[in-house]
Amino acid sequence: MAWTLIVVAGFFEIVWATLLKFTDGFTRVWPSVGTVVAMGISMVCMSFALRTIPMGTAYVVWTGIGAVGTVILGIVLFDEPKNAVRLACIAMIIVGIAGLKLSSS
Repeated sequence: MAWTLIVVAGFFEIVWATLLKFTDGFTRVWPSVGTVVAMGISMVCMSFALRTIPMGTAYVVWTGIGAVGTVILGIVLFDEPKNAVRLACIAMIIVGIAGLKLSSS
Protein backbone atom coordinates (compact mmCIF):
# COMPACT_ATOMS: atom_id res chain seq x y z
CA MET A 1 0.00 0.00 0.00
CA ALA A 2 2.83 2.41 0.82
CA TRP A 3 4.30 2.11 -2.68
CA THR A 4 0.90 2.86 -4.16
CA LEU A 5 0.75 5.99 -2.02
CA ILE A 6 4.18 7.07 -3.28
CA VAL A 7 3.01 6.66 -6.89
CA VAL A 8 -0.15 8.66 -6.17
CA ALA A 9 1.94 11.33 -4.40
CA GLY A 10 4.26 11.47 -7.41
CA PHE A 11 1.30 11.79 -9.77
CA PHE A 12 -0.04 14.75 -7.80
CA GLU A 13 3.43 16.29 -7.82
CA ILE A 14 3.24 16.19 -11.62
CA VAL A 15 -0.22 17.77 -11.44
CA TRP A 16 0.78 20.64 -9.16
CA ALA A 17 4.01 21.36 -11.02
CA THR A 18 2.13 21.52 -14.31
CA LEU A 19 -0.71 23.62 -12.89
CA LEU A 20 1.86 26.00 -11.43
CA LYS A 21 2.70 27.02 -15.00
CA PHE A 22 -0.92 28.17 -15.44
CA THR A 23 -1.17 30.19 -12.19
CA ASP A 24 0.60 33.23 -13.67
CA GLY A 25 2.32 33.93 -10.36
CA PHE A 26 -0.75 32.86 -8.37
CA THR A 27 -2.82 35.60 -9.99
CA ARG A 28 -5.26 33.16 -11.65
CA VAL A 29 -7.66 31.68 -9.10
CA TRP A 30 -8.56 28.20 -10.38
CA PRO A 31 -5.11 27.07 -11.45
CA SER A 32 -3.84 28.39 -8.10
CA VAL A 33 -6.48 26.47 -6.17
CA GLY A 34 -5.73 23.33 -8.17
CA THR A 35 -2.02 23.73 -7.49
CA VAL A 36 -2.51 24.04 -3.73
CA VAL A 37 -4.98 21.13 -3.59
CA ALA A 38 -2.64 18.89 -5.61
CA MET A 39 0.27 19.87 -3.33
CA GLY A 40 -1.79 18.93 -0.29
CA ILE A 41 -2.81 15.56 -1.70
CA SER A 42 0.78 14.84 -2.68
CA MET A 43 2.08 15.69 0.79
CA VAL A 44 -0.60 13.68 2.61
CA CYS A 45 0.06 10.59 0.50
CA MET A 46 3.79 11.00 1.00
CA SER A 47 3.42 11.33 4.78
CA PHE A 48 1.39 8.12 4.99
CA ALA A 49 3.89 6.26 2.82
CA LEU A 50 6.72 7.38 5.10
CA ARG A 51 5.25 5.23 7.86
CA THR A 52 6.79 2.17 6.21
CA ILE A 53 9.15 3.24 3.42
CA PRO A 54 12.59 4.61 4.34
CA MET A 55 12.59 8.41 4.08
CA GLY A 56 15.48 8.71 1.63
CA THR A 57 14.04 6.11 -0.73
CA ALA A 58 10.52 7.52 -0.55
CA TYR A 59 11.70 11.05 -1.20
CA VAL A 60 13.81 10.14 -4.22
CA VAL A 61 11.06 8.00 -5.74
CA TRP A 62 8.47 10.74 -5.12
CA THR A 63 10.56 13.51 -6.61
CA GLY A 64 11.76 11.26 -9.43
CA ILE A 65 8.22 10.46 -10.49
CA GLY A 66 7.40 14.15 -10.32
CA ALA A 67 10.48 15.18 -12.26
CA VAL A 68 10.10 12.62 -15.03
CA GLY A 69 6.37 13.22 -15.38
CA THR A 70 6.79 16.98 -15.42
CA VAL A 71 9.51 16.82 -18.07
CA ILE A 72 7.34 14.56 -20.22
CA LEU A 73 4.36 16.89 -19.87
CA GLY A 74 6.62 19.84 -20.68
CA ILE A 75 7.58 18.10 -23.91
CA VAL A 76 3.98 17.19 -24.76
CA LEU A 77 2.11 20.31 -23.62
CA PHE A 78 4.65 23.11 -23.93
CA ASP A 79 6.81 21.96 -26.83
CA GLU A 80 9.94 21.79 -24.69
CA PRO A 81 13.04 20.21 -26.26
CA LYS A 82 13.13 16.41 -26.60
CA ASN A 83 16.68 15.77 -27.70
CA ALA A 84 18.66 12.58 -27.07
CA VAL A 85 20.56 13.95 -24.07
CA ARG A 86 17.36 14.99 -22.32
CA LEU A 87 15.71 11.63 -22.99
CA ALA A 88 18.82 9.79 -21.77
CA CYS A 89 18.75 11.80 -18.54
CA ILE A 90 15.09 10.90 -18.03
CA ALA A 91 16.01 7.24 -18.55
CA MET A 92 18.76 7.52 -15.91
CA ILE A 93 16.29 8.96 -13.40
CA ILE A 94 13.91 6.05 -14.07
CA VAL A 95 16.74 3.52 -13.62
CA GLY A 96 17.70 5.21 -10.36
CA ILE A 97 14.11 5.10 -9.08
CA ALA A 98 13.81 1.41 -9.96
CA GLY A 99 17.15 0.66 -8.29
CA LEU A 100 16.14 2.37 -5.06
CA LYS A 101 12.81 0.60 -4.98
CA LEU A 102 14.42 -2.79 -5.60
CA SER A 103 17.03 -2.18 -2.91
CA SER A 104 14.47 -1.16 -0.26
CA SER A 105 13.24 -3.68 2.22
